Amino acid sequence: MFPSFSLRYAHLPARMSAECAPTPVTKPQLVAFNHALAEELGFDAAAFDAGQAADALSGNAPPEGSAPLAMAYAGHQFGNFVPKLGDGRALLLGEVVDREGQLRELQLKGAGRTPFSRGGDGRAPLGPVLREYLVSEAMHALGIPTTRALAAVTTGERIVRSLAEPGAVLTRVASSHLRVGTFQYFAVRRDVEAVQILADMAIERHYPHLESLSGSERYLSLLEAVIARQAELVARWMGVGFIHGVMNTDNTTISGETLDYGPCAFMDTFDSDTVFSSIDQRGRYAFSNQPHSAQWNLARFAETLLSLLDEDRERAIKMATDAIETFPEHFEASFGAVKRAKLGLLGVEADDELLAQQLLDAMQAGHADYTLTFRRLADVLESEEGESRLIELFDTPDAIASWLVQWRERVAREDVDTATIVARLRATNPAVIPRNHQVAHALKAADDQNDYALFESLLAAVTRPFEDPDGEVDYRQPPQSNEQVLRTFCGT
Repeated sequence: MFPSFSLRYAHLPARMSAECAPTPVTKPQLVAFNHALAEELGFDAAAFDAGQAADALSGNAPPEGSAPLAMAYAGHQFGNFVPKLGDGRALLLGEVVDREGQLRELQLKGAGRTPFSRGGDGRAPLGPVLREYLVSEAMHALGIPTTRALAAVTTGERIVRSLAEPGAVLTRVASSHLRVGTFQYFAVRRDVEAVQILADMAIERHYPHLESLSGSERYLSLLEAVIARQAELVARWMGVGFIHGVMNTDNTTISGETLDYGPCAFMDTFDSDTVFSSIDQRGRYAFSNQPHSAQWNLARFAETLLSLLDEDRERAIKMATDAIETFPEHFEASFGAVKRAKLGLLGVEADDELLAQQLLDAMQAGHADYTLTFRRLADVLESEEGESRLIELFDTPDAIASWLVQWRERVAREDVDTATIVARLRATNPAVIPRNHQVAHALKAADDQNDYALFESLLAAVTRPFEDPDGEVDYRQPPQSNEQVLRTFCGT
């Protein structure tokens, strides 16, 4: 059933990871399996067996050819450096080559204690596992680079957090789990050899166009490529109102994929200072702070590469600083393109940025829903009723009414017909996102009643985000006041 594993990370020097067998569980049961992703990865669909998959992906009987290990990494967590973190509840099984010839890593999350567990139980509650499954697959459907969810398996055991909760294991798929924190772990130990091994692996895996380069040019180009990719990633998050919640350096990937869906959330009512994470007491990772946090994390990455940039530390620092200072330019270009697309614009005019900002200001003043506002722009171009449906989202309709006059004038200067712009808007602005209250309902039903119907219904909707749902539940709708979920929690 499983494709063949390669063990490239396992064959790196032993100090870069720790071999570790998963802790067996009592009664594994497969509750979600991503058949489409499995097909991409080269699984034998005809040989699929749910019981065998549950045993393998719970850790009871790891797939043949895999070699479970916990990766070593460090990290800045909310600005505080922890020199030794590592996979405290995750085990990398190995890599498979997918049907496109790309390496993909499979990791079990919640598979038991590892040498990096620091006193933890190494387990994961069912709720956070299903949350990561839902949100990561929604992000993929939205076209945003992300790790993916292959499977969720319940363990038949209860684990204790604030309460006793059902346990589960997530199988996560990534192009790699290399993080800024991976580099930090070795840089702080002055292990230049390990940093170079990691840098070369990152180039081979994620930036093969740099393989012909050598010396300082090779590693400076890697830094510049990671900066550009992270800038684009954060811009795309913000385009759908996504707030990561734990943008620590151990959650910042070298690949440019979104990693870790702990206390993350999508905004309902637009507010640039929105924070959902229960552990982000000072708003370090608020919606509007995400670009600054990304640049700060990338500066920490640059520090790990100094020994590879130049033997003269001052020259190396100057090279790294110059590269890091390009982040705002990369981000503004990416976010500008995102905002123009959300307004239905292909051409570029000098006042487009102002037009986009004026809409955001009107949304914040009018307490308008972020996703619905952009989605209903297409309706505005189709009918007067559509314009009324947009305006009704705002507590202060005058501001949006006057903005619409300017937007219509700008759209009229696009060199395409209205139908094309409407189609463009609907292909860019999602109808459905994983709204916090709907996620909470689905997880509660699974936790409390072993009922996965809401989870499956919501998953089907969020993985078709640009289609208007036609089921019993209208997943487009924001929460009522008594349904709002204002705090999200980490699954550890």
